[in-house]
Amino acid sequence: MDLNQAQDTYQDVLPHLSPVWTHYTDIIASRAEGCYVYDLNGRAYLDFTCGIGVTNTGHCHPLVVEAIRQQAGLLLHGQVNIILHRPLLELVRALRPIVPESIDSFFFSNSGAEAVEGAVKLARHATGRPNVIVFQGSFHGRTASTMALTTSKTVYRAGFQPLPSGVFVTPYPYAYRYGWSAAQTTGWCLEELEFLLLTQSAPHETAAILIESVLGEGGYVVPPVDFMRRLRQLCDRHGILLITDEIQSGFGRTGRWFALEHFGIQPDIMTVAKGLGSGLPISGVFSRADVMQKWVPGSHGGTFGGNAVAAAAAVATIQAIQSEGLLENAQARGAQLVERLHALQGQYTVLGDVRGLGLMVGVEFRTPRREPDKATAKAVAHACLERGLMLLTCGAWDNVIRWIPPLVVSQAQMDAALDIFTESLKAVVG
Repeated sequence: MDLNQAQDTYQDVLPHLSPVWTHYTDIIASRAEGCYVYDLNGRAYLDFTCGIGVTNTGHCHPLVVEAIRQQAGLLLHGQVNIILHRPLLELVRALRPIVPESIDSFFFSNSGAEAVEGAVKLARHATGRPNVIVFQGSFHGRTASTMALTTSKTVYRAGFQPLPSGVFVTPYPYAYRYGWSAAQTTGWCLEELEFLLLTQSAPHETAAILIESVLGEGGYVVPPVDFMRRLRQLCDRHGILLITDEIQSGFGRTGRWFALEHFGIQPDIMTVAKGLGSGLPISGVFSRADVMQKWVPGSHGGTFGGNAVAAAAAVATIQAIQSEGLLENAQARGAQLVERLHALQGQYTVLGDVRGLGLMVGVEFRTPRREPDKATAKAVAHACLERGLMLLTCGAWDNVIRWIPPLVVSQAQMDAALDIFTESLKAVVG
């Protein structure tokens, strides 16, 4: 049966799905395993989207599946204000050795947006200050509060104004966009940030600076090391808390447990989600104990945060990453990916920039006049899908193809994906 026939099976249901969901593909999945998703006809697709950076251990990793099965037969839900349970405590134990040294207190919730909202609430309570500074191109969620923090595209905000106040925006160090060196970009962005503190939100009223350790939805942009270190120094100088958003870049995605490790900095607060649960919804606000102790008891919470089954999946996720050397594999496969993309960049001028860390890599498409080239990026992604490779675009102009394969991806699978990408480039660009 072809795709249309397969979709006809659910013709009575599809029109009832809310149109607010956009759809990159028409695939109706029957199952998934490792790096592959299978449609209703059994056709395999290399899934280099990872559910937007979620299935870091691959689809249905055996360790994770077994942990879920065992926990589902013991306890599905135990509300944390009422009872504690073993998976939650085991998760804290598993996290302690892998988080930054500054982090020793943990709060759990369900989604990335919840984690970001929690982090901002914590920062405001801990400092007694009202304002938060975010960066251009950021994506922190689509709830009311996190929309105010999100600046990657207007579609996430348009029609929902007015948004919560107390949020100020400063440039992200996106060197390729500006056409500058890393040093020049760092200097200018820090000058703009200092100017913001002089003109819009004074240090004594600024609770936190919130930054994605690698810009995600905004274009897979890696900030210069010097920028991140000097940002940490600026926060220390003004008594401002530094919140690092590791929701997409965490749990091995960049070849380290967290992207901030590449910069040698310590956060005051960090947010995690996505890759923590290998597909089950779980997120976290992690902080220093002295900061967390200033959060007024009962002022934040949630019914399902730290869910027993999700926590069990998270423990198994960490164990799988450790036992199977997935951090090392992310580094090796990322190097393989970038090497071949750089070779293609030498052949195709439309590939303006190749950047990333580990298996969080972006390819930015530009015209000969260096204008953002959304049309070609979208056409190449679509051509890849036709050939069995799932890729997503991102960036303000949707002109960046992002590579987010599972950390379990093999050398052969990476080569196969790059072969498809090469064929697709040739078909679209010539």
